Amino acid sequence: MLNNLAEFTKLKPLIRVGGNTQDFAIFNKSLDTAIVGIVDPAKSSDYPTTIAIGPAFFESYLTWPDTHFIHGFDLGKNSTTARQGLIDSVSFACKALGDGRLAYWELGNEPDLFNRSFIRPPGWDESDYVDEWLTWTRKIREAMGEACPDFASSGKCNYYAPSFAGTGGNGLDPLLTWQAGLNADRDIAFISSHNYISGANVAGVTLQNTLMNHSSTVASIAKQLNSFHRLSTLPVSRNIPFILGETNFLYNQGRPGLSNTFGAALWGVDFNLWSAANNIQRVHMHQGTNYRYQSWQPVETNLTSKGSKAPYYGNIAVAAFLCDLSSADALPAIVNLPMPREREAAYASYVKGRLAKLILLNLDEYNSSAGNEFVSNYERPVEKYRFQFPKRAEGRFVLRRLLANGSDAITGVTFDGFSYNYELQKGLPVKQSNVTSGESVAVGRGGMLDVDVPWSSAVIVDFDG
Repeated sequence: MLNNLAEFTKLKPLIRVGGNTQDFAIFNKSLDTAIVGIVDPAKSSDYPTTIAIGPAFFESYLTWPDTHFIHGFDLGKNSTTARQGLIDSVSFACKALGDGRLAYWELGNEPDLFNRSFIRPPGWDESDYVDEWLTWTRKIREAMGEACPDFASSGKCNYYAPSFAGTGGNGLDPLLTWQAGLNADRDIAFISSHNYISGANVAGVTLQNTLMNHSSTVASIAKQLNSFHRLSTLPVSRNIPFILGETNFLYNQGRPGLSNTFGAALWGVDFNLWSAANNIQRVHMHQGTNYRYQSWQPVETNLTSKGSKAPYYGNIAVAAFLCDLSSADALPAIVNLPMPREREAAYASYVKGRLAKLILLNLDEYNSSAGNEFVSNYERPVEKYRFQFPKRAEGRFVLRRLLANGSDAITGVTFDGFSYNYELQKGLPVKQSNVTSGESVAVGRGGMLDVDVPWSSAVIVDFDG
């Protein structure tokens, strides 16, 4: 699945190994298995909340070639055993991530919620967090200096931080945190924030109004951009890139019938490209075994079958639109093209100042699944879009469509006529004979481009071949 994305971007995605389980895990150097996890349904039925990891855990970093990782050290557990385990784990982490596997480190997951979740006392504030951050990042560097001296240098001991759950409304304030000295050691490479459109158990969440809605995406990201702009006024954080270190549709791992549908795939395209158009330089889409919003399930369980999920096709479409990310000289500039309705979105990609691609998303809900009481009982509408180009832009250009039978579909999704289903070629792209591909569109005399887009679908116009 990672290789498919890299076929377009020439780079595999950076893999962040983090999340809540990062802060629940206690390293035990005597443990003879990789991980022991105990699920407490009262806390979470989706992942273990009592976790021990051993040295074998770090062998997992050796399994994916040409892949770079962000390793998350635990901060949430605050016992003597947990703190000693943190330092004991450093040598195993840095040795496993040698030979170019390391991207960055992370310490703690969503520490702005520590006092709300009662793993820190009431009144624990930004200054308290910064004191802990500086104490333990310095101890980590000391441990690396002994085990992996090369990693202890300032160029290789850099972090995602502060990895807050939000922008300060319900927890610690990012601005106050940076003002309290978070980057005193100048070891933060990316300002990382987390973002979810809404929650899996929040009343009133719908596919059309929450996910397939450009205004909803804009409003959600606006809070992040406002926080970023505040931070950019501080000398200590002014030139540090801003990213979303964790995000997806609905927090608490998503909701069936929403997060696993083709409509969610379309949301993923809009969300990621809106982020890119607003200078958010990286987005990590959260995944986990059996999660409702995951892009693929790698193993068979009693809850979820192994296979490709609808959101993966959104990942593929974004990768195909961004294309080659391997060269800093040719990184695409993404520009939002304002559309008149909140149920549609469009973006242009420019490489070295030249128009490379155009993508159109129609976000009008069209339901098609058998047995769905809300199935649309009318022929699928098609929206017609017209763009004016310079007159010299005449030519015929390739169309690549992101399609399914409807927004509620969880199977039968294709991109450019290809399926990535596990059942076909274990996730490799397989051309489908019943889906049109190889379409083209002409920019005629006068520079006019007309493109048809069925409801609940997207199309890329490829100007660079």
